[in-house]
Amino acid sequence: MAWPMSGFALTPGNLADIGMAIPLLDAVPPPRRVIADKAYDADDLLSWLRARHIQAVIPANASRTIPYPLDRKTYARRNLIERRFGRLENWRRIATRYDRLAQNYLAALARVAIASAWAE
Repeated sequence: MAWPMSGFALTPGNLADIGMAIPLLDAVPPPRRVIADKAYDADDLLSWLRARHIQAVIPANASRTIPYPLDRKTYARRNLIERRFGRLENWRRIATRYDRLAQNYLAALARVAIASAWAE
């Protein structure tokens, strides 16, 4: 199975991840769909995706008065990514981010990702 190209960015812990969504999506070939959780239900991201003909599979936030339709079958595939992150967070060094320098944290993350993929 060929994995699609992906982007990666390390953000400060006090900033929301959605701030990097558009720059990361802009850095990779356009996908057919983007699967994300409720935190990514923002009008600017949804309009950016719509302008590029990318299907947004993002559940509506509770603050929306009129929720838009959600492809639940496709959204269920998000579980695969969540389980992968769960495996990485089993390593205490990654979950608590002991390393202060970004390069050290990224190196530890790479080592843990390789070790957890090898263990499968």
